[in-house]
Amino acid sequence: QVQLVESGGGSVQAGGSLRLSCVASGSIYRRYCMGWFRQVPGKERQGVATITTPGRNTYYADSVKGRFTISQDDSKNTLYLQMNSLNPGDTAMYYCAARHNIIGCPRRVPPSDEYHYWGQGTQVTVSS
Repeated sequence: QVQLVESGGGSVQAGGSLRLSCVASGSIYRRYCMGWFRQVPGKERQGVATITTPGRNTYYADSVKGRFTISQDDSKNTLYLQMNSLNPGDTAMYYCAARHNIIGCPRRVPPSDEYHYWGQGTQVTVSS
């Protein structure tokens, strides 16, 4: 079992940038497939980006392609999400998620119910 703690959220103006971090309680290298999700009140949690281990292949939702970058530092057990060119549509609670790497990490952005472990979330608010 792994525990996840996100940080880095905040309020920015449109066009700005934020970097989210997610620290895992133990090693995630080869053990867990990691991803970022986001949710606004009244809507389902949606996948934003995922990364495979050990290959570091990355996958993004169409809405964030070219603006967001997911990365992973195994030496720090930390997942990142660099978010550039933010717009008000990116306003949401952002969650880090992990799933056991049993048969390989998904080569897509899966639905949230495929992930087993979640952080508490970090709020991102983008004003116009």
